[in-house]
Amino acid sequence: MPTSVNSKRSFTVIKCFQFFMYGAIAIFGTYFPLYLQQAGMSKLQIGALLAGGPFISIIANPFWGFWSDKLHNIRRILILMLTANLLVMLVVFQVHAYSVIYAGMIVYFFFQSPLFSQTNSLVLNAIEGTGHRFGAFRLWGSLGWAVLALATGPVIAALGTGKLWIIYSAMMVVTIALAFGLPRGGSGKTNKFSLQGYRKVFVHKPFLLFVIIGILISVPNSINSTFVSIYIADMGGAEALIGWSAFLSSIFEIPVFLLLDRFLKRNVGVMVACLAAVSLLFALRWFFMSVASDPYQIIFIQILHCITFGGYYYIGTQLTAIFVPAEYRASGQAVYALTWGGLSGIVAGFAGGWLFQELGGPSVYLICTVMALLGIAGFALLYMFVRREDSGRRAHDAAL
Repeated sequence: MPTSVNSKRSFTVIKCFQFFMYGAIAIFGTYFPLYLQQAGMSKLQIGALLAGGPFISIIANPFWGFWSDKLHNIRRILILMLTANLLVMLVVFQVHAYSVIYAGMIVYFFFQSPLFSQTNSLVLNAIEGTGHRFGAFRLWGSLGWAVLALATGPVIAALGTGKLWIIYSAMMVVTIALAFGLPRGGSGKTNKFSLQGYRKVFVHKPFLLFVIIGILISVPNSINSTFVSIYIADMGGAEALIGWSAFLSSIFEIPVFLLLDRFLKRNVGVMVACLAAVSLLFALRWFFMSVASDPYQIIFIQILHCITFGGYYYIGTQLTAIFVPAEYRASGQAVYALTWGGLSGIVAGFAGGWLFQELGGPSVYLICTVMALLGIAGFALLYMFVRREDSGRRAHDAAL
């Protein structure tokens, strides 16, 4: 009985932690570009600044994933990253020189970029062998993202973006306090961690193909995440409207996660086919963004985020868990996270900032549409690859 009670308490803490962590990052991602713009930075400077984070995440994600797997204690890693995150941002919000802000953000992203992937690993490890599903926990992150981003809009409108640091810091303090109540997050496997096994994570062909193709889908999403608030503001949308954009793009992820928990088959071929379908919806989403003419249209188009990003994120996380052995799960999720926050973020920051400044939003979103269509073709090829590999395996087993 005590074990059952403790497990229930741990699961409740995980849900609360997801709510506040995602909410804090949502506040940062939604309003920090506006803070920088009002501080006098151009779109190109903002893009370059935010691209530094994805660049450093190429190092940060594998680094923290390695230590999480080696120590079998994701909770300790999360507490360290969150605390450093808060301390660095307290400094960044107090300085005004571009070079100092840039340096501070590089350090910030070293601790921030792996948060989502490491939290996913902790959840997957905590629920392994139980009747709980990943989506039932991840939906609390979507709820926090939606509710706290929306609630912050009127507050920012009243106080000004200069007070953003107070709101963000308060959310981070709550998140850190909850992190101390998380389970350790070890895989629970008896297999010992080894460098040879760790290297196998990076040479598994289907997994590598999945990651590479995913970059085509994630670059447009990263461009949108970085510049959609500025796109809305350029069309005359107010801070409160930007908050509604973040709310509507996340709140409907909750039923998507629950439906995927219930109906998605844990079959590689089925999951890859679903990713191709999600990529088609991404292409439609970016095309609609390219022809939008007022901020209210943008708000409603953002609702597609729940199906596109929510579906891709959920399926990709589960597919990574299948491709990568449990004892290297944190590292596998870290590599998957590079699809969204690493290479794609660098392209989105530098190229996206330049394209927005030189060509304008509509042309950028048309380019995003083409990239999503290329992603569909990539997943079609991956589907044929995994089907052929599966057929070869069955034939080999039959021969034995």
